[in-house]
Amino acid sequence: MNKPARRAVAFLATVTALVLVACGTREPAPEWSSVWAAAAQHPATQNWSADGFADETVRQVVRLTDGGPQVRVRLSNRYGTEPLAVASATVARSAGGAAVAPESMHPLTVAGSTTFDLAPGADAASDPIPLPVAAGEAVTVTLYFARATGPATQHAQAATTSFRAAGDHAAEPTATPFTETSRSWYYLTGIDAIGAEREVTVVFGDSITDGYRSTVDTDQRYPDQLARHPGTGPHAVVNAGISGNRLLTDSTVLGDSARLRFRRDVLEQPGVDTVIVLVGINDIGLAGTTGPDGVLSPNVSAGQLIAGYRELIGEARAAGVRVIGATLLPFGGSVYYSPGKDDLRAQVNSWIRTGNAFDAVVDLDRALAAPDDRSRLAQQFDSGDHLHPNDLGYGAMATAIADAGVL
Repeated sequence: MNKPARRAVAFLATVTALVLVACGTREPAPEWSSVWAAAAQHPATQNWSADGFADETVRQVVRLTDGGPQVRVRLSNRYGTEPLAVASATVARSAGGAAVAPESMHPLTVAGSTTFDLAPGADAASDPIPLPVAAGEAVTVTLYFARATGPATQHAQAATTSFRAAGDHAAEPTATPFTETSRSWYYLTGIDAIGAEREVTVVFGDSITDGYRSTVDTDQRYPDQLARHPGTGPHAVVNAGISGNRLLTDSTVLGDSARLRFRRDVLEQPGVDTVIVLVGINDIGLAGTTGPDGVLSPNVSAGQLIAGYRELIGEARAAGVRVIGATLLPFGGSVYYSPGKDDLRAQVNSWIRTGNAFDAVVDLDRALAAPDDRSRLAQQFDSGDHLHPNDLGYGAMATAIADAGVL
């Protein structure tokens, strides 16, 4: 279904709902759609998640990719081993750093209560919060944990600063008590806004989607830049990247495999209608080596990776979600590189381009490759490790997607 058709369907659904309400057929129900997300990961030793929190407040800043008259917050205790007790929580507009605009602060409640528990393995959505928000606006979610949480479900690479304070400061508007910082998110997995006609694109992948090596606190990840790009029109872009993630292999450090997490991180995002898949470079690059989780990464073939992509495509189509394939970026000169691994990347990219399996294809490989050596990132796009783009490179990815006309 093309973009005008999808917008027409959404508009008709909204009109139908309003007519039914006017006729007294049923009560109006909020039409939620995701405007920000982070994929959940196991606790890790490189941040606060291994120890968790006790009599501490965590303030987290996120920038929304679309707006609406009300929002709700999604939290997760997916990898927790005991109930997570939230003693108090607030949502507010950011005033920069750990400060918030006090007049915008609202309590965060679940089932009408300002205190609530999440069972081990459980997710929860807050009650609607009457905070009007706009695309590009930064909001804060502040959580106070009175008793020990145990190891925390988290997202390791936030490219944004989070803050911690001793004691209960959930309702504190100033930054003064928030003296510790982290570049991860904790328990926070999504923010939704009301808006039935909004288009939602989920970008799904690894560290290149996660925005590794982009400038912290400037929202330069390629999904952020895609959301702002004038060539795509107004819509929400939701980031479901995990640094180090692989298509076929699970890890407690690098995240559940793309195959395992695709349903929850993509298809269960409220309002999703399109997904961009960019994953597989870590399957190729880590193959035959011991990864950061201390586990030997298996060798893979093009056939195995293609079978993995076909599985994602089948799940997306069954859910009525358009699936866009993105070619794997060059990595010549990086620690991953060998001629054999680059040949495997070329085989996979050839299938993505010509296999007619995806609903559309974006050739990020050709968009970012050096003109004199197609195995390497162009110098102006290289962050310095020859694997991850810099801010300009992430912008080039967003432009390539916009210019392809797939959104």
